[in-house]
Amino acid sequence: MTDHRSELLMPAGNLRKLKMAILYGADAVYLGTPDMSLRTKSQFSLEDVIEGVEFCHAHGKRAYLTLNLFSHNRDVPKLEEYIDTVRKVKPDGLIIADPGVFQFVKERAPELELHISTQSNVSSWLSVNFWQDQGAKLVVLAREVSFAELTEIREKCPDIKLEAFVHGAMCMTYSGRCLLSNFMSERGANQGNCANSCRWNYKVRMRLKDGTVQELDINEDNADMFEFLLEEGCRPGELMPIEEDGRGSYILNSRDLCIMPKLDEYLRIGVDSLKVEGRGKSEYYAAIVARAYRMAIDDYYDDPENWNPHKYMRELESVGNRGYTLAFHDGRLSNYSHDYEQTEALAQWEYAGVIAEVTKDAFIITVKNKLEAGEVLDFVSPVNRETVLLRAYDFEMTDSGKRVEVVHGSTQSNIRIPFDLFDHENIDDLKERFPPFTVMRKERALTEEQWARIKFDKTVQKLEMAGTRSDKKYEKPRDALASAVEESTTNRRHKTNRVGVEGCCGKGCNGCLIFWQDDMYAKARETLLKRKQGEQLSNAEAKELKDDAPVVLAGE
Repeated sequence: MTDHRSELLMPAGNLRKLKMAILYGADAVYLGTPDMSLRTKSQFSLEDVIEGVEFCHAHGKRAYLTLNLFSHNRDVPKLEEYIDTVRKVKPDGLIIADPGVFQFVKERAPELELHISTQSNVSSWLSVNFWQDQGAKLVVLAREVSFAELTEIREKCPDIKLEAFVHGAMCMTYSGRCLLSNFMSERGANQGNCANSCRWNYKVRMRLKDGTVQELDINEDNADMFEFLLEEGCRPGELMPIEEDGRGSYILNSRDLCIMPKLDEYLRIGVDSLKVEGRGKSEYYAAIVARAYRMAIDDYYDDPENWNPHKYMRELESVGNRGYTLAFHDGRLSNYSHDYEQTEALAQWEYAGVIAEVTKDAFIITVKNKLEAGEVLDFVSPVNRETVLLRAYDFEMTDSGKRVEVVHGSTQSNIRIPFDLFDHENIDDLKERFPPFTVMRKERALTEEQWARIKFDKTVQKLEMAGTRSDKKYEKPRDALASAVEESTTNRRHKTNRVGVEGCCGKGCNGCLIFWQDDMYAKARETLLKRKQGEQLSNAEAKELKDDAPVVLAGE
C-alpha cells in the first residue's frame, strides 16, 4: 500500500462543532469569522479561531481558515488585522477565492500556505496549473467536476494537493453563485447567508385580464382536465410534468451529495483532501458524519479489495438529509439527483443528548431532544466503533435529584445516568469509551409521509447506483410518497415495535427489563450472550429471533 493517505476535512461552525469533529475522527477542519469567510452566521470570533487552531494542533490535527470572501473596498482594511492575528497561531492553510486577497496574503504573510476555495470554480487542470504557478499549495475543485475529470486533473497535476467535496448540501445552480436568495430575500448567497430559496415551495397562480391574481384551484372535480408540462429547448418532445402538492411544488430542490458509495475510487486515485460541507449544521452532524467517513477511510486502507460502503451508509442515514445523490460524479445530473415531492431533511434517528461530564459514578448528560420513559439511548463513542444501548425507564435531574418520566430538550436540562444502569458493561471500559462530548442518539418517530420519503430516497439511491433508468421502480415509491403527502396525517410511529415502557426492540439494551427477563426473548438472549462485549443483534436478527419465540416457548 502507498503511504499517501487522503485526509478527512470537516466543517466547524463554532468551537463545540470543531471539537466534536476532531474527537470523532477528522484529520482537519475548516473555520472562519463571519465577516471574512462567506458564513455570516459563523459563531467564531478571532479569539475563538485562535483557540480552535490550538485545539487542533494539540490533537495532532490541522486547521484551515476560510478567507474566501470576494472583497469589496470596505473589506480591505480588515485584512491586515486578520492576517496579523491569525498568523500567530500558524494555521495549516488559508482558503482564498479572490485573486486580490490571494496576492495580499502572499505578500503580507509569505509563510502561510494558501488554498484555493471552491468559490473560484476550478473545473479543469488548466486552472489548477494556473493557481499552482501563483503559489497555491492546494486547490478545492468545484462540485461540478465529474470523477472522470477529477481523474484527469490528478494525472496532469501530480505536484499540487487536490480537494474534492464528498458530502453535504448541493446548490441548485453553480456553487455559491446563485442569485435567487439575493433577489427574493436580499440575503447574499455568496456571503454565506443563503435563504435556500431553491428549497421553498412554489405555487401556481393565474393573473386574469383585469389584473387580479388568483390561485389555480385544481380539485378532484377538474383534475383530469389539466396537466402542466415543461419542455426544454434542447429536449423537444420530452415533456416534464409540473407537479404540486397542497403546500406547493419543490421544482428546484436538490438531494444532498454523498460520495460514500464511490469513496474507494477517490481514495484510489489519491485525492488529498475529502471535504464535508456543513458549517451551519449541528454538532451531531459534525460528530456522526466524521465518524462514518473516518471508519470508511481507515477500512479502505486496511483492506481495499474487500471495502464495502453499506455499513457506513447506514451510519450516514442516522443524520438528517434530503436523500442522497452522487450528483456530478458521472457527469450530467439525472432526475435522481432531485426531489420534487418533499424538501425536509429527514432521518430515522435524532440527537438525544451529549455527555457534559463523566463523574466517579455517572454520566452527566445535556438533553438535546425530548426524552420519554422507555427511550433507548444509543451512546456513540468517538474512540470505539461499538455503540452501547441503554433503555431508560425514568430520568434523574441533576439540579434537584428528582426522577421524572419526561425531559424536554428545549430547556437544556442535565440528567444523571448512573453507571450501575449499564448492567452488561465494564465500568472502567465505559468511562474510557465515552468521554465528554460523546453524543447520544435515539429513534425518531416519523409520520407516514416521512416514512414514505425515506423509502423513496432509498429506492432512488439504488437506481442511481445501478446507473440504469427504471420508471416503474421510480414511480411506485414516488406515487406512494405523493399520496402520503396528500393525506398529511400527523400520527407518528417508530420503526421498532416498542411503545413507551412496553414492547422491546429485541437488541438486548442495557437495563431493558423485558429483553433480559421475558421468556419471549430466551433464544435472543442466548444468541447475544455468545457475542463479544458491545456487539448487538442486528435489526434482522432481532426480528427473526422474536418471530421464533412462540416456537421456542411451545417446545418448552
